[in-house]
Amino acid sequence: MTASNGKSGLKKAPPKRRSDAPVKAPPRKKRPILKWSLISVAALTILGSVSAYLYWQSLYRGMPNLPATAELWEANREAAIEFLDVNGDTIAIRGPRYGRAINIDELPPHVPRAFIAAEDKRFYLHDGADTQAMARAAWSNFTSGRTVSGASTLTQQLVKNLVLSPEQTLKRKVQEIRLARRLEERLSKNEILELYLNRVYFGSGFYGLGAASRFYFGKEPKDLTLAEASLLATLPKAPSRLALDDNMAGAKDRQTYVLNQMLDAGFVTPESVRIALAADVTLAPEPIRDPQFGFILDAATERANDLLPELPDDLVVTLTVDTKMQTAISAAIDARMESEAEAVNAGQAAAIVMNKDGHVLALYGGRDYTENQFNRAIQAKRQPGSAFKAFVFASALEQDISPYDVRVDQPVTIEEWTPKNFSRAHMGPVTVAESLRDSLNTIAALLGQEAGLDNVISLTKKMGIDEDFQPFPSITLGSQEVSLWDITRAYGSFMTGGTRVDPYLIQKIETSRGEVLYERPEYDRPRVYSRENAETMTAMMADVVRSGTGRAAAIKGWPVAGKTGTSQSFRDAWFVGYSAELVAGVWTGNDDDTAMKGVTGGGLPARVWADLMTAAHEGRSPAILRGADKLTELTPDQQARVGYYRDLGMAFAGIAGN
Repeated sequence: MTASNGKSGLKKAPPKRRSDAPVKAPPRKKRPILKWSLISVAALTILGSVSAYLYWQSLYRGMPNLPATAELWEANREAAIEFLDVNGDTIAIRGPRYGRAINIDELPPHVPRAFIAAEDKRFYLHDGADTQAMARAAWSNFTSGRTVSGASTLTQQLVKNLVLSPEQTLKRKVQEIRLARRLEERLSKNEILELYLNRVYFGSGFYGLGAASRFYFGKEPKDLTLAEASLLATLPKAPSRLALDDNMAGAKDRQTYVLNQMLDAGFVTPESVRIALAADVTLAPEPIRDPQFGFILDAATERANDLLPELPDDLVVTLTVDTKMQTAISAAIDARMESEAEAVNAGQAAAIVMNKDGHVLALYGGRDYTENQFNRAIQAKRQPGSAFKAFVFASALEQDISPYDVRVDQPVTIEEWTPKNFSRAHMGPVTVAESLRDSLNTIAALLGQEAGLDNVISLTKKMGIDEDFQPFPSITLGSQEVSLWDITRAYGSFMTGGTRVDPYLIQKIETSRGEVLYERPEYDRPRVYSRENAETMTAMMADVVRSGTGRAAAIKGWPVAGKTGTSQSFRDAWFVGYSAELVAGVWTGNDDDTAMKGVTGGGLPARVWADLMTAAHEGRSPAILRGADKLTELTPDQQARVGYYRDLGMAFAGIAGN
């Protein structure tokens, strides 16, 4: 049975495919390799970026902070002390030689410009690190296959010197760049340039333009010519290789480059370049310092530490020392000791010269500082012998004993102690003044008892001798030890008419930037002795030099006063004395306390004293020494009294002889 509408329950067969119809391929499965490749690349890129970032950040790990602005001057600076003499001239520098601070505004323009042209022509254009210069240097180094160019700016060099280590690594370079940019945010360009000029290394231990300028040319930076400034500007590049005192030819070659760079930057004219290149630059001779300055510098350093327990690293210490006088005195002492000392077994000497204000103008601590740094003028304590008698007689005057009073020089025993005169003879009746002139031990011992030993000791302390003396009778003959420094200052009280002399070596301490840390204060020196008695002591000790034991100490044209001293067995010999302007002391002896051959204070020490005081008074006009002529005449009554006692003494001596 067929359906009338063509529909039936049977499905129609599919139509036959035409033989020329395209065959449709069955769909393929999608392959993930491309996707994962892209993911991997992306992941590696991210990982590489993160790693690069982390590595870059690691370069900053441990990067030091810039010091506070106020601390930049002292950053990474070794301790150094510059010593100046009384005239402001440099005696020596201990430690690296840093220059005193220079102010860029005080320099002629060609000085800072020479360094800019030599090291960083784009200094005023970059932000601390010159990207343009770094790219140019990188290309030059890449194309040449080796390092032929650098790109460090002045700011980077400054940061490297002040903060960073000298190692040549990428880490150090990256930190240098970042810190340089930070520094430029903090300081102006001129402040950075000024700090650079004050801290850059010039070789030979010199840091800073001030030190290099004074060393090489003997002048301040503000006085540098273009030729000199351009030569100094060659040094930061290779401070050892181009040292002017060792390789002037090499420095001149680089000077041409510096001047051409200045010309290219418009800093100078062609004519000024020509003149600078043709200039005959003369280096200053290096000053030759007497080794004796070592004793002075040691003492000054110790004193500076006492004055300022915490010393900054950049000290400038102004001393009271007169360099010219010091050199002359050292030469005079050396000459005398070389000609006489060996024959009398006097191995050592010490001396000190002060003025009435206490300025230590010269100091001789021993014959060879390089061999032995022990300062015999300050540190050694020895028996002064008869040089101590001055204080015994001065104390006697305070007890109203007159220089014209008569005492009998004869054997005497005090508490089982029997002093003997050097000559082992006795003179009988003598005046007090005569007994000091001739240094009679018996009379000094008696006067000590009359004046009171406690009074004698008290007077020495007032005059500045800081020793724990004991009131033994033998102290009157100088049996207890004292330093040359102390006994010389004490004699100064006689020179000044009775005011104490407080000696000092340091006038001022400041930093290299001019910040004053200490300055010797002005003060009224205390009176420790009456003027009348001081002049009387001067009169008696002037007689010691005129006609007594100290005749060898006389100096031409100047009235002087002083006293000889010899300790037991010739172990120590002294002369201490003064003019109207200077007081000085001399000691001779041996470090091991062995005896000299018959050396007394009136011999070698007195001659050394005359030599050094002659040198010290060079160029000075002779001045009157108040009191020096006070004992030239006795009144008729005084003369009669002295004659009476002498006749009486001779009569008793005659009776005893019979």
